[in-house]
Amino acid sequence: MKVSSEILNLVPYKPGKPISETQREYGVQHVIKLASNENPLGPSPKAVEAIHQHLSELHRYPDPSCYELVQKISQLWKIPKDQISIGNGSNECIDLLIRIFCEPGEAILTSQAAFVAYQVCAQAARVQRFFIPLKEGYRPDLEKMADFLLNDPKASSVRLVFIPNPNNPTGTYSPFSEVEKFLKKISVLENVMVIFDEAYNEFVRATDYHSAQTLMKQYKNVAVVRTLSKAYGLAGLRIGMLLAQPEVIDLVNRVRNPFNVNDLAQVAAKAALEDSEFIERSKKMTWEGLDYFYREFRRLGLSFVESQGNFVMFDTGRDVKQVHVSLLKRGMILRPIDNYGFTTEMRVSVGLPEENRQAIMALEQVLAEIPPLK
Repeated sequence: MKVSSEILNLVPYKPGKPISETQREYGVQHVIKLASNENPLGPSPKAVEAIHQHLSELHRYPDPSCYELVQKISQLWKIPKDQISIGNGSNECIDLLIRIFCEPGEAILTSQAAFVAYQVCAQAARVQRFFIPLKEGYRPDLEKMADFLLNDPKASSVRLVFIPNPNNPTGTYSPFSEVEKFLKKISVLENVMVIFDEAYNEFVRATDYHSAQTLMKQYKNVAVVRTLSKAYGLAGLRIGMLLAQPEVIDLVNRVRNPFNVNDLAQVAAKAALEDSEFIERSKKMTWEGLDYFYREFRRLGLSFVESQGNFVMFDTGRDVKQVHVSLLKRGMILRPIDNYGFTTEMRVSVGLPEENRQAIMALEQVLAEIPPLK
């Protein structure tokens, strides 16, 4: 069977190493995983209770429209119901947008070191990928992105622009003023949609950040992707949300698979959204964990990027693959980010306080054993 070169050359998304695999591979029993930006508090207790109460209904197909969940999101986030679609994780929302709005040979635009799923989904759909280099501080360069769209002949094929805000794996963000300036500058482009990926929205402490949801009335080409995998602790249930104009939502709902969001995910998501106390606990624990890592990295003389997510990117100053394996042997899973082009940097997710302390202890031992690169 003939297969396109885009598929043959596709490098699949590489998730964080599973705990069970690390145990088998390195013969360690106690493993701490701080590699996938998961919520160490687990899921909301209200979500767990909702699942237990709904188990007797598993013989029924789920509601294909996610009616009650859409109602809850509309109520809490103050957005019309016809501007909400629910996906099997935010990845499905991203994939559907590319499949719907990009023909093979057309293109998406994003930043270097942006969430790799954009590239994977685009390549699988035989869509070109353009990347704008980051500016100082590992921040997305929206000004250069606008210049590319307006002035580069290659940009005529761009249909979607993905702006992760905040970005994974760097933890950096685009201030609201830069976002507004960017959208105003490219407003003359009628066939370009801008998707803001706000997976880490809940963790932002920067006072000059605002969700792009507030701009959807002013700019009809703006869409927002959110998730319940991070702050809400439902990564295993795969719940993503797309917020967009009604005509976009209509197209997405036509193309997405029926019953794409399972029944337990729907009831758990609705309960989790109502658990504001759990979200506040998650945010507080994350911010305290970030501040702990910042102090320890300074003590160890390691450069790092202050993060608006629930993780920190830091520079080991050493071959990151070697550091990664040495940590695995100690039962510590952090995330090398060489697939983003970083050869010495790693990303560590905020865990429980004791997990954070053990991560720093293991890292300090490894750094003492492996000489820095010259």
